[in-house]
Amino acid sequence: MSYQIAMVGLGVMGKSLALNLVDHGFSVVGFDLSQSHCLRADKEAQELSLNPDKGQFKIAQNLKDLLSCLATPRVIALSVPAGEIVDQVIEQLLQNGLEAQDIVIDTGNSLWTDSERREEVFSGRLRFFSTAVSGGEQGARHGPSLMASGDPVAWKHVEPMWTAIAAKVDANGLSIDSHQSGEACAAYLGPAGAGHYVKMVHNGIEYADMQIICEAYQYMRQVLQMSATEIGEVFTVWNQGALNSYLMEISADILKQHDPRTGNSLVDMILDVAEQKGTGLWTAVNALQMGSPATTIAQAVFARALSANKGRRVKASSILPSVKQTCLEDKTQALKALEDGLYCAKLVTYAQGFDLLKSKSELEGWQLNFSDIAKIWRSGCIIRAAFLQNISAVYEQNSELEHLLFAEDFIEQLSKRVLGWRTCSAQAILSGVAMPAMTSALNYYDALSCSQSPANLLQAQRDYFGAHTYARVDEPSMDKFHLLWESETRLEIKR
Repeated sequence: MSYQIAMVGLGVMGKSLALNLVDHGFSVVGFDLSQSHCLRADKEAQELSLNPDKGQFKIAQNLKDLLSCLATPRVIALSVPAGEIVDQVIEQLLQNGLEAQDIVIDTGNSLWTDSERREEVFSGRLRFFSTAVSGGEQGARHGPSLMASGDPVAWKHVEPMWTAIAAKVDANGLSIDSHQSGEACAAYLGPAGAGHYVKMVHNGIEYADMQIICEAYQYMRQVLQMSATEIGEVFTVWNQGALNSYLMEISADILKQHDPRTGNSLVDMILDVAEQKGTGLWTAVNALQMGSPATTIAQAVFARALSANKGRRVKASSILPSVKQTCLEDKTQALKALEDGLYCAKLVTYAQGFDLLKSKSELEGWQLNFSDIAKIWRSGCIIRAAFLQNISAVYEQNSELEHLLFAEDFIEQLSKRVLGWRTCSAQAILSGVAMPAMTSALNYYDALSCSQSPANLLQAQRDYFGAHTYARVDEPSMDKFHLLWESETRLEIKR
């Protein structure tokens, strides 16, 4: 028989995607250099295939065998480590008979610029396509969020499979089983690079969202003197409202988990050193390059870096002066203020992410559909959250919206919550509790809403030591002036 799609790479993500395809009735041929990966995938797939509604699965002996098993045009998905290995596997496929009409899909965690380069390098030799996958192992197996981009002809062949296996939501944006009829969290986003760029920004938002939740946890531990279990119960309640999200849900579950060895809260037995794979860093660096102030995302990256130096932090805690005071106000009121702060900081994080997407889309001419992006993030992915339904609706009503915070619905929410945001941020500072993401979001908000910034002094400083010129408020902004600071007369000249 001719199989519909191949999966090269049967590690955690590749195997999960392959099983998801089989589970939805598609026939899959798989290949991996690891015999154990092949055996594990084959065993699980054969168990699925006992059901006549499921697809068939086969392990290929080599890449030539894999290509011979596929219907034309051949569709090959790659789930291999990002970087040079992707290029090497594609070259090996070409050497084994891959043809110009065949489709190769990179489903790995690639940098978006690599996708653009591959589109150019392999043009005319194959149809290169990319799909960024979010949701981890469980998402890949039972319904991920799929951000596709590249050759539009390839999308016509891939779309039926991707929409079938993607996470699904109902009319209210709530997650449903991926086998049910609903709106698929999969979309074609644009030319090569667009999908992985959107995923990169997704990961940056993920970094910030996680950090903000961790800061709320730290505030409750140090300022409100609450136990991990008590905090978990609060998070469970918050997850029933506007803060409903996957990350809030799992944080509540984590905090209520006890360590089987000691009986203590498990989180208290975990070393406070955060690791990172670098995707948040990619977002922060690109935001700097784009001149798009994604400050909360950047602070989340810095927070992980600071956490990694445990020895220095322990030393600093014993020698640096710090004024600490425990919050004495009503705990219920303090928790409400913190909930408001968490919501506002989360909203600002998404606003910064979408602003970065908007800047990049305009620069590249991608014409990204922000409503579609919010929709495919509603389920399957790590940052899935209830208010993505609101974000998608906002952009559907006004696709040219200048900034997410300018939407009337969010202005209304901010007006109700901004005082609580300021209150918990101020209390954290007075108590010596670091909340870099929460407070950077507030600083961004205040800077954004400041009609008269101190940048006039900054520009004068630049002109003073470097003759970088300045614009005047009483002249057209394109006209530039320089003051002769070193001269006695200090004349102003037009440049």
